[in-house]
Amino acid sequence: MAPKYQNKTKRRENAIPRTGASSKIGKGRDNAKGGHRSAETIKRLNLYKSRAIRNKKGTIIGGDFMMGDRAGDRDITGETGRIAPDRRWFGNTRVVDPKQLDTFRQEMTEKVADPYSVVLKRKKLPMGLLREAAEREAPPSQALLGQEPFSQVFGSKSRRKKVKLDQLMLARSDVDPNKDEDEDGAPIKKGGRAEVKADLFNKGQSKRIWGEFFKVVDCSDVVLHIIDARNVPGTRCNMIERHIRDNASHKHLVFVLNKIDLVPNWVAKRWMGELAKDRPTIAFHASMTHAFGKGALISLLRQFGKLHGDKKQISVGVIGYPNVGKSSVINTLISQKSCKVAPIPGETKIWQYITLFKRISLIDCPGVVVDTAGDTETESVLKGVVRAERLETPEDFIQPIVDMVKREHIAGQYKFTKEESNKWTTPTELLETIATKAGRLLKGGEPCLRSASITMINDFQRGRLPHFVAPPELKEDDVEENQGNMGGSTAVIEGVKPEAQELDKIGEENTKSDGTVDGESDQKEGKETGSSGVVADEPVAIAEGEWDD
Repeated sequence: MAPKYQNKTKRRENAIPRTGASSKIGKGRDNAKGGHRSAETIKRLNLYKSRAIRNKKGTIIGGDFMMGDRAGDRDITGETGRIAPDRRWFGNTRVVDPKQLDTFRQEMTEKVADPYSVVLKRKKLPMGLLREAAEREAPPSQALLGQEPFSQVFGSKSRRKKVKLDQLMLARSDVDPNKDEDEDGAPIKKGGRAEVKADLFNKGQSKRIWGEFFKVVDCSDVVLHIIDARNVPGTRCNMIERHIRDNASHKHLVFVLNKIDLVPNWVAKRWMGELAKDRPTIAFHASMTHAFGKGALISLLRQFGKLHGDKKQISVGVIGYPNVGKSSVINTLISQKSCKVAPIPGETKIWQYITLFKRISLIDCPGVVVDTAGDTETESVLKGVVRAERLETPEDFIQPIVDMVKREHIAGQYKFTKEESNKWTTPTELLETIATKAGRLLKGGEPCLRSASITMINDFQRGRLPHFVAPPELKEDDVEENQGNMGGSTAVIEGVKPEAQELDKIGEENTKSDGTVDGESDQKEGKETGSSGVVADEPVAIAEGEWDD
């Protein structure tokens, strides 16, 4: 038997030498009987074996098949250009001529200011062309030229006098009564230090809270802005409205006037009229058993769901100031306690999704506080942004409450006798009377003013002490006569309109034994019914004896 190394040597001698004949043009294999490969075949084989040559950054710098300026083995030129295959080349294209664009721009200008008009399929509309044209229509230079042409400012026919800044500043400093005001008309503070608020009054303004707010706005197709009917100017956030108008104009903003059971009927009606000028507005009373406005709000959300029929579902974000009833509105709509509810601000920590119907979801958002209005500490406490238990000196906030609440309402809440009601004249005496009557005494029988102050602030925030901010265009002397004239009216929202609501009565809807409203069970099964599926609110008279103003 021959050694193994001899067999290997014999196999090497019998092997066909690798000459690379297939990669050389015009050269065949040794002792070949057949034909040769053509030049095109060799180029094609080399093309198959070639790869993209990349640098350290990953940019393609070489290779035949994937070069940016080559198509295979040819240079890309105007005649031999290579077009990427795409189905859109064989479909219909959307074009618009200048006349159609002008007509569309005019129609959009008329409808953009209407809050009850909805633009459908915005992605298929040339909104970019419209915005660019609107920016080019009236630049600041043209607006200035319209007031003062060049011929009136420069040249021999100029009419404007040359401004002498020295004399102007001297005259302003000596004569001008507004010399101590800045450009916006605000008084200029001379000397002193800026007032610094305690950390307690900065609640609802952290980066985390604002991050949760912007998440909710970004994920929502419809935004419900909850407003407290007792203090509409204080709980209406103009910054949120500007943000949605400027950065998310395709989203729908709806005002929900909550806690209308805590204000007189004419106040709710007047605020409904004021808010409805800007956005669709719903009057609402959050309650698990005797809700008002639930059917109207469900009908409105159903309309938005039909407008977005191309989507599988829409999201409805619920935003607003702390302690305005956002979670209570959600629990009322779904007829169960899904969100944490408490009569104190800051109960909702993070955003959460709640399924209302098969195609409509609700998003609960923590309360945000906008400090751009420059609210004082007293205003923050009266709005309900700050918890009374955490105040160092709650006695300092009793005087504004006494100014806003009538004496008979205070006496009725704390069950004062006529002698006790007429006894106090200052906030301190009032707190002493409340503490003594409730038995909250310190050592030596002294009344605990702090405990009485916390109780009174909590009663004010939770609606036990009736109060409200008067609507605009009303004088304090006209409050009594307006109450009788405006108490029995009805507000109807036009356009994208919910059900008609009778604001002179807080009602009880047709609630079934399972806690649902008529027409609501069909939606939970995924059926979209008409607006007639929701029965209008059946009102029950509210006791108006508490309101003498």
